[in-house]
This record gives sequence, C-alpha cells and structure tokens, in this order.
Amino acid sequence: MNKNRLLLLAAIAIAVGLFFAFDLGRFLSLEYMKGQQAGFAAWYGERPGTVIGAYFAIYVAVTALSLPGATIMTLAGGAIFGLLVGTVVVSFASSIGATLAMLAARYVLRDSVKSRFGSRLADLDRGIEREGAFYLFALRLVPVFPFFLVNLLMGLTTIKARTFYWVSQLGMLAATLVYVNAGTQLARIESLSGILSPGLIGSFVLLGFFPLIARKIVGMLNARRVYAKWATAKPRRFDRNLVVIGAGAAGLVTAYIGAAVKAKVTLVEKHKMGGDCLNHGCVPSKALIRTATLARQMRHSADYGIAKAQFELDFAQVMERVAGIVKAIEPHDSAERYTKLGVDVVEGTATIVDPWRVRITTTSGGEQVLTTRAIVIATGADPFVPPLPGLDEVGYLTSDTLWSLREQPRRLLVLGGGPIGCELAQAFARLGSEVTQIEMMPRLLIREDEEVSAHARKALEADGVAVLTGHKALRCEKVHGQKTIVVEADGRERHIAFDALLCALGRVPRLEGFGLEALGIPTNRTVQVNEYLETIYPNILAAGDVAGPYQFTHTAGHQAWYAAVNGLFGAVKKFRADYSAIPWCTFIDPEVARVGLNEQEAREQGVAYEVTRYGIDDLDRAIADSAAHGWVKVLTVPGKDRILGVTIVGVHAGDLLAEYVLAMKHGLGLNKILGTIHIYPTLAEANKYAAGEWKRAHQPHRLLRWAERYHAWRRG
Repeated sequence: MNKNRLLLLAAIAIAVGLFFAFDLGRFLSLEYMKGQQAGFAAWYGERPGTVIGAYFAIYVAVTALSLPGATIMTLAGGAIFGLLVGTVVVSFASSIGATLAMLAARYVLRDSVKSRFGSRLADLDRGIEREGAFYLFALRLVPVFPFFLVNLLMGLTTIKARTFYWVSQLGMLAATLVYVNAGTQLARIESLSGILSPGLIGSFVLLGFFPLIARKIVGMLNARRVYAKWATAKPRRFDRNLVVIGAGAAGLVTAYIGAAVKAKVTLVEKHKMGGDCLNHGCVPSKALIRTATLARQMRHSADYGIAKAQFELDFAQVMERVAGIVKAIEPHDSAERYTKLGVDVVEGTATIVDPWRVRITTTSGGEQVLTTRAIVIATGADPFVPPLPGLDEVGYLTSDTLWSLREQPRRLLVLGGGPIGCELAQAFARLGSEVTQIEMMPRLLIREDEEVSAHARKALEADGVAVLTGHKALRCEKVHGQKTIVVEADGRERHIAFDALLCALGRVPRLEGFGLEALGIPTNRTVQVNEYLETIYPNILAAGDVAGPYQFTHTAGHQAWYAAVNGLFGAVKKFRADYSAIPWCTFIDPEVARVGLNEQEAREQGVAYEVTRYGIDDLDRAIADSAAHGWVKVLTVPGKDRILGVTIVGVHAGDLLAEYVLAMKHGLGLNKILGTIHIYPTLAEANKYAAGEWKRAHQPHRLLRWAERYHAWRRG
C-alpha cells in the first residue's frame, strides 16, 4: 500500500476514532433530535442557508465515513426542512456521501483485494460491467440491505463513479421520501423500528424486483426488435423443438440431451457422424501416438532391462490400425445409435432460412423445410491453411487429410508449434521420419509457461525433431521435382527440402453456407454468442469450435448442455456457460496438462499467487516405470490452499489433472487433496505429494515450537 493510501486510511481511522472517543454519536440519537427539534427549527428560520449548508456537510461526512446515524439525520431533515426541501437536501447529501465512501473503498482496498482474489474479482467486474446499474438499483430500493455496506462493496468493483452516483440517487429516493416524511412527524416517533412496517418493507422488497423485471422487459423488447422483420414468418405450430446443425461433439451431445428430455430433435450432418474428433482429430491422433510410443519404447528397450528389441515398422499397417480404431468407435456416434435414442438424424446440408425454419438438402438430392422452436449451430472447424505462395504447387497435408497416407514420408515438414504440430511431429519422428518443425513464435506451445515450452522442445529434439522456432515461412518452391520451403530468421533466408508438408496451424470455425449472413448473425472468427450461448436471436444458439472460446472436444460437450437446456427451456430459466475450470492436455511425451492459470497468465492478469512444485522424478511409481521426469506445479492464493491453476508435465499428465479439475470446480483446496488416500504406488500420488509440499511451506511454526516444548516437558 503506497504512502497516499496509508495517509487516507489513517485520516479515516482518526476521524472514526474521534467520533467514538468523544461519543459524538449521542448527537445523532432519536432522543437528542427530538429534544433539539424546536431549537433547530428556530435556527433554520433565522439562517436557512447556514443551517442547510451545515446539515449538508455533516450528512455527507457521516455517510462518507460510514458512521452510524444517517437514518437519524434523514429524520432530522424532514423535521427541520419539511418534506420537499428535506427530500432534496438529503437525496443529494446521501448520494454524494455514498459516492465518496465508494471511492475511498476503491482507492484504499481494491488493489489489496485484487491481489488476493484477482480471478474472482475479474468475474465480478465483468458482471458489473454488464448489469451493474440494474443490481445497484435493486439494492438501493430495498432498505433491508445496509447502504454503507453497499457503498464499500461497490468500491471493490469497476463500476463508474457517475453511474454509481446517479443510480444511488435514484434508487435511494423512495426510502429517503419515507424517512423524511416520517421526520416531519418526529415528535410522534417512539423508535426507528416503527417507521418501516412489515407491509412497507414488503413493498420495498417487491420494488427491488423492479430492475430485474425491467431487465427482462428490456430483453423482450430487444428480442422483439431483432425478430421484427421476421414477425410474419413465425409459424403457429412447429415441426421440431430443436434442430441441431453438425454431428460433432457439440452437436451429438446437444441432440442427446434434447432427446433425453423428450423433445423432438433433428440432427443434420453433411459429412461424417462424430465430427472432427472421431474422424480427423483426437481419436486417430492418439491411436498414432500410441504406436509411435511403442516404437520408441522398443528402440529404448534397454531402459527396461531388455538388451535389444527388434521390430519392423510397416507404416501402411500402422495407418490401417488407426483407421480400424476409428471404425471401432464409429458406432458410438452413429446415426443408428442416435436414432434409437430418439433423434431424427438426417444426412445433408442445413441452411437457416429464418429464425424458425431450417432448409435441409439431403445427400440424395431431396429437400425439406422444418419449423423449429430452437436451433443450435455446431458446425465445428476446418484446419487453417496459410496463404503461403507456392503451397498449392508443392501440395500439403492437414490434420484432416493426413490419415489417408499409406506411404511414410521420409522427410516431413511440420508448419506450426502448437499442440497439434507438436504431437504429430513427435509421433512421425518416432515412427522414423526425418521431421523438421517450423514455428514463427520464439517458442513452442506459446500459451504455456516458458519452462514447459523448453521441456517440450527438449523432448521433441530427443526424438529427432529439428525444431526451428523464430522462423517465418515465406514461400514454397518446387524445382526439378524437389520440394522446398523458404523461411526467414534473423533477416536471413534458408531453404529446407521436404517430401511432405503438414499444415498444423490451428483450426478456423465453419461459418459459411449455413445462412448466418442472411440473418445478420454477427461473426468474428467465431459465431458471436452471449453468456447463454445465444446469438442475437435468443432461439438460435451455438456450441463447440464454432462458438469458441476453446477448441476442445470436452469443452464442446460441456457447452452442449447449456445450448440444449437454454434452447429448450430458456423461456423459463437460462444458465450461463461455466468456464471456471477448463482443462486441456497436449499429448506429447511427456504430456503437458493444465487447468486454470499458469504463471504466465497470472502475471499478465496481475493475479497474486504462490507456486508449489513437486518433481515427479522423486515419485516411486515413476521411477519404477522409468518415467521419472516432469513436475506438478500448483498456483494458489497467497497464504491459502485455494487453487488458482495447475500445470502437470509427465507421463499420463492428462489423467492426473482430473483430481485438480474436480477440486477447482467444487472449491476444494490442497488440504483436502492431502487428506485423501491415494493408492501406493501410483502416479496419482504426485498430487498428494504436491499438496504436501504446500503444507510443508505453510507449517504453523509458532505452534510447533510450543509442541516441541510440550514434548520436552513430557520427557522430563
């Protein structure tokens, strides 16, 4: 806390201390005011300007310092000035004083609170930015909530001072009128409890719901405005409750939930059921990684006590195994299965005609138009292909087309240093290809901490990958049948020859061809949705890669619940999508798994944190498995065991992370993990030992010294 803050805090503390030390509160009691009413009235008659000024200054000071007595001051305003003048004076004095109290709380307390509760305060700020005026107005209307407490709490948020002022003045006006009016009959008041009858309190509470009702009305008016040009198109009856476009992870889960709650659901898919994850992403890549890992283990069989293991790799057979695994999982996502679950599955292309109609052109050439209450866009994403000169001439692979390979490329060039690029670069290197990986950024896995990036690079290079970070691809060339890419680093060009090029630069959502443009639904890399996953049309929602902000299969499934429930039941109750504990994993060896903040993000966001680290090289099971490398790193609130984020680097890191995801989701701290029995010997013990490291760093040293004295006394 800087010098100015300390001085302000000291001044406030001195003022409050003097108030209580000299018992100044006796002048703000009901008995004192009743006894002095005639004198104050006479003084006001002689010098009205002076009295109003003095009263105004005292009222502002009492409110700004959050001193007891504002209620008595309000009654006095009615008794001295009458209803009209009293209401005006009190209204402005109370609002100015409240704003000063809010600003003082913000100046003195916000930074220290933010340093300890940064992530939670960020969520609060986002909510205040959206609806702060509504909630403040509701709190001001209900005198059950202490106004001074509202002032202090609002100081911890980013609500604008002018917004706070005018909302406070307007919101407190009703209560001000009641108390000033009561003050005009001050002689008859026996106690403050008699001013607000239960009926009047109930009326205020009902009045407090007005902003929420108003928000609903505003929402309805906005919806009416959005739907205005389609008013005549809305059908009286609907063929479906829900139409889902896209049968990837988000679409499948949405349709499943809809059918489970007995809604009539149609699921439209133009290509393959299961979407990117089953056909091009998670499933085939992990199958390939498993084979590559086995090949690596056989080459390093001496690590396991086997002097030499011989094998012959048949790349075509490897890729056939991958295809077989995809085919084995296909029934889980098949049209037959979902039809049995009660979903109407249609193979074809869907176009949204208006907010309630979807035109479906089937693969057989037929066409139908379905009317529906709600629509969920779950169209997924495509691999990003850069506009690189010469790329089409040399040819390229993506994570979609890679799986058709049956001849292993001798020299594979991988463009991209993100998760997809790293996973496939390492896998192909382990299978025997000469792999060069090019990344424009200064390091791999740029979203992770620097030490994670360094560890990932070391792991890939150990498997033979030539990693070139800080290299920008300029163009591709094909000369005399030789394919090359020209890259630039430090102002110098370099030519790299290759046999196959893999674009692994991420994925871009599929936004075109579904009618979004005609409906005016905004898109900016993704479909723009609100916290309920609604587009500008509340009955048209989006989920999965096309909605963002994450491109994970498990996040798509998570969003699907909100899309389905809000689409089907949004008229009754809506649920905000919860991204508080989103985990992810990069499946290189060793795996990199994370949930919540890492150090890089915590520093960028200004969140105070402590780091607890446990090296997996110390773990018995990891040593036994010849996998003693990596670490568990936990970020916690300073001095507390509340988890802000976890990064795990090691074998099966993605599996180990689940315990921390559960803990963060349900507010469990490291003490709970430490107190949980973990089977010995397992890799999961790493989580317990990490919690133990935190506990060791937060030992109650004073208590332990007393324990040491106690034991010494017991020994005599």
